[in-house]
Amino acid sequence: MNASASGERDLDALRSALQHTRDALAREQASYQTLFDEVQRDKTLFRRVQELALIGGWQWNRASDALYLTSEALHILGATTPATTMTDLLACLLPEDRRRLQTTLYSITEGTGFDLELQGAQADSTPFWVSVIGEPDPQDPANHRFSGTLQDITDRKRAEAELRHQARTDALTGLLNRDAILEVVASQLHSGAGAHLALLYIDLDRFKIVNDLLGHDAGDQLLVEAAQRIRGAVGHEGHIARFGGDEFLVATRTDTDPDHPERLARVIQSAFLVPFRLGKDDFSVTTSIGISRGSCDGNTSRQLIQNADVAMYESKRRRRNGFHTFSPALAQRQQERLQTETRLRRAVDNNEFHLVYQPQVDLRSGRIFAAEALLRWHNPELGPMAPDRFIDLAESTGEIVRIGRWVLQEACHQMRRWKEQDLPIERVSVNVSYRQFAGENLAGSVQQMLEEAGLPGHALELELTERVLVEDAADTSKVFDDLRKLGVRLSIDDFGEGYSALNYLRRLPIHALKLSHGFLQGIPGNKSDEAICQTVVGIARSLGLGMIAEGIETEAQRDHLLRLGVTIGQGFLFAPGLLPGEFGKRLAAQA
Repeated sequence: MNASASGERDLDALRSALQHTRDALAREQASYQTLFDEVQRDKTLFRRVQELALIGGWQWNRASDALYLTSEALHILGATTPATTMTDLLACLLPEDRRRLQTTLYSITEGTGFDLELQGAQADSTPFWVSVIGEPDPQDPANHRFSGTLQDITDRKRAEAELRHQARTDALTGLLNRDAILEVVASQLHSGAGAHLALLYIDLDRFKIVNDLLGHDAGDQLLVEAAQRIRGAVGHEGHIARFGGDEFLVATRTDTDPDHPERLARVIQSAFLVPFRLGKDDFSVTTSIGISRGSCDGNTSRQLIQNADVAMYESKRRRRNGFHTFSPALAQRQQERLQTETRLRRAVDNNEFHLVYQPQVDLRSGRIFAAEALLRWHNPELGPMAPDRFIDLAESTGEIVRIGRWVLQEACHQMRRWKEQDLPIERVSVNVSYRQFAGENLAGSVQQMLEEAGLPGHALELELTERVLVEDAADTSKVFDDLRKLGVRLSIDDFGEGYSALNYLRRLPIHALKLSHGFLQGIPGNKSDEAICQTVVGIARSLGLGMIAEGIETEAQRDHLLRLGVTIGQGFLFAPGLLPGEFGKRLAAQA
């Protein structure tokens, strides 16, 4: 083998080794590229995950104040220039949260971390909330290096705030709700500011009339507009809440003006001078307002609100569209009311009620032909109680239903006793509360009592209030029809003082109207009262209804009524309410 051939072989071997090396390098480069691509893909994916989760990262050196923020962290902070120091980041936060984060960062020791929710504002003033989590680098024994995450939680905080707002807001009016105003009052009392706190308890007068006549949608519309008027009157001078139904509560301050609550009450009432437009009609709705003060009327939310409520009812009792301030004397009357209420609940069971009977007479001859049963109460502790001291109370507590049932039963039994004595009396008349009419099977109860007493239906007359007329429901018509089928006579008491719903008179089976005694006081002589009496008599005549006048006290009133064509009446001119025995004697005397 010559040298030339040997050299050629060596060269080929060298070329082969070089190619093998190149192939190995290529494979290694491809492996590195794949690894690099995977790292880049992971970094891109991690960055995308951060963006979707609204999470950024940060690193900070406490010694140099150097700060590194990821792109997502920078985006969340929304600064015009990148934050490169912790001082820059702190400048994005609100002052209180800036102090919290600064205190936390400079108090961290080895092995401790932190998790804070902080509020700030971007460069364009857009508010944000962030959750900042951080801990010291475990490889840094000097505790200079820190790292962590920064997450945008603005949407969550807004949702929480909206839920809190909804929990504190009345859905219909947008005012504070009952729980929220209780919280406001309690907070002011606990903070020591109670001495300068005053409450105005506002009730809408005649709201129920609108609700009954036009329905709940119209009632809601009225409540919304009423809330707007109260808000406009109060402005920034107090917290306003819808406390329930048609009642509102205003919590205000008296620091600079002790008479501020009274002045505010006048402004609120002025806001209700303009009638409410509901559909095609205008309705006048006013306010009754009660005022209590934290300086003297209570130390708790419950006491202050209860006393303002008591004052409001006193205002409503005296005159609607007014305001009244709570006082110890009023508290005493409220205490007496509660005592009366307690005894009233036991009055039927303790046989404390009795009936007197006022004659209904022929105005031409003075002859008695019927009687109206009138309720009287004598309590062993309270003594004789006038009806105006307990009837409204019985209505408000619902006790009137049980009392009314007793009155019906007692009047029917007394009518039977007079019939057994062959006394000349056609019927007995009994007042029926709206609560009785709406809250129980009135026709069934009346039928049972008539049967127990052995009386025909025409021996009983039920006097109903005008409120019954406006309950435009199938149940109302059915009760009227059932009573009419029993032969019971039906009349509307104190006609003209309440709703005056003439359309219902035409539709429902009414027998008679009772002219209110309030309209008789000015006749003859008062042109307005005379005109009203003439109008009511005309209505009755045009509808074919009977007419009864009550509260006749003078011969002149009787003569005027006769000239109008009214022939039946009752009043002190003829007799007050008489005990059954005395009434029977008068009947016997004319037999």
